[in-house]
Amino acid sequence: MQKTLTTNDTLDFSQEELKALLDKSTELVIRQFEKVYEQPGYRFHPQKEVESWFNEPAPAEGMSLDKLFALVEEKVLNTATGNLGPNMYAYVMAGGNQVSIVADTLAATINQNVTKWHLAPAITEIEKRVIQWAAELIGFGQGVDSVGGFLSSSGSSANLDGLTVARNIYFEQADIRNRGLFGMKPFTVYCSDETHNSVDKSIQLLGIGANQLRHIPTNTDFTVNLEALEQQINEDLQNGFQPFCVIGNAGTVNTGAIDDLTAIAQIAKKYNLWFHVDGAYGGLASSLATKKPLYKGIELADSVALDFHKWFYQPFEVGCILVKSWDHLYRTYFKKASYLDKSLDKDPGRLELNEHHFLLSRNAKALKVWMSTKAYGVNRIKAMIQKDIDLTDYLNEQINLVDDFRLVASSELAISCFQYTGGLNDSAKIVELNKALIPALEQDGRVFITGTTLKGEFVLRACLINHRKDEKSTQYLLDVIREVGQAIAL
Repeated sequence: MQKTLTTNDTLDFSQEELKALLDKSTELVIRQFEKVYEQPGYRFHPQKEVESWFNEPAPAEGMSLDKLFALVEEKVLNTATGNLGPNMYAYVMAGGNQVSIVADTLAATINQNVTKWHLAPAITEIEKRVIQWAAELIGFGQGVDSVGGFLSSSGSSANLDGLTVARNIYFEQADIRNRGLFGMKPFTVYCSDETHNSVDKSIQLLGIGANQLRHIPTNTDFTVNLEALEQQINEDLQNGFQPFCVIGNAGTVNTGAIDDLTAIAQIAKKYNLWFHVDGAYGGLASSLATKKPLYKGIELADSVALDFHKWFYQPFEVGCILVKSWDHLYRTYFKKASYLDKSLDKDPGRLELNEHHFLLSRNAKALKVWMSTKAYGVNRIKAMIQKDIDLTDYLNEQINLVDDFRLVASSELAISCFQYTGGLNDSAKIVELNKALIPALEQDGRVFITGTTLKGEFVLRACLINHRKDEKSTQYLLDVIREVGQAIAL
């Protein structure tokens, strides 16, 4: 007996219901931005309390959308960490932008799988263009039209992608894709002791082994010590290792330090090493005329990792890997499969992205980058980056003007590392006070800041990557820290 289809045989609503759904969503978005400049940095709730909100079996039947939206607003939106507002200083995260909110909605609407050209023609071409824009912005590659790359989930994944290409291309003659690493001479990778931990994870995942990753000490400005780098390479050569890759930082995660990329490129050339640059945090700041000289040498890299959800103000998540040619990606990732055959395609210009990266299922990350760049223009985005840097300089100046704060490390970018001293002179007690500040400020919630350790010393670390910050909110950070710190000291 043939089944009669009903409206319940799809998940769709009527056009009127869909409009009401989108209208309600718009109301929620607008309410988030109505008081975005007063948004607290953190909304503290104990873990067990948050768990209890969602501790239920999967519902057999649906609930009304009005009740669902009320639940989402109360328990998700109104308890969210304050990433949008100016009081967020923890970690290197930007505040997103409003055009990309719409772009992500549109991307989900058309639900394209950006893996084969005929599955997502427009989005594929948009992603190609975004890759070229990124290369042009940072001055990467001799001829940007030949630069290859793709959008990934993050700078961390972009580092993994770049190092995967490095390993496979560098050792291509050893047939590493088929033979693996068995029987090969141990090969070594070099980075500073301030390099992001995604590099450590990547080295482990790639089978190179953590023992073969050399963390080179840094100078007082937290840039890699070039003499120590070259000394370690020579020592490894003498001990029978195969040096194959060196990583330069275009803005370290702790302080924003920018390594001497030209000098590292020269060392890479001297010892025939792959040169990868981690520009996830600071790479896009090289587009500023005021900062470009600091990045000289990035054009000599073999691969560069970027992160658009940092200094391109995109909502999570979108990173980017750039390499010198599409062919490097193809030779790393291509694997023939009958269901992906393109022999019947009549257009040789089609770029099959699945042949140039690992994934076969990818959303349209490029749409939000492309739409927001078209809407704001590169000059406006660059002005926001410059504003973040200027505000960091302002913060550092304010710290240096008072007696109860101490500036520990500043950089050319938008991270400030400092301590609240509270009038104390004992360094051990100052460290104890600043460690106590982290959970105290989290519970207070007005601002959100975390810490790190520099040369063995614990410090507060403020990241100013948010176009909604200004001098008032930056001063507010110090005022709140002082108030909470004084309460702890008592």
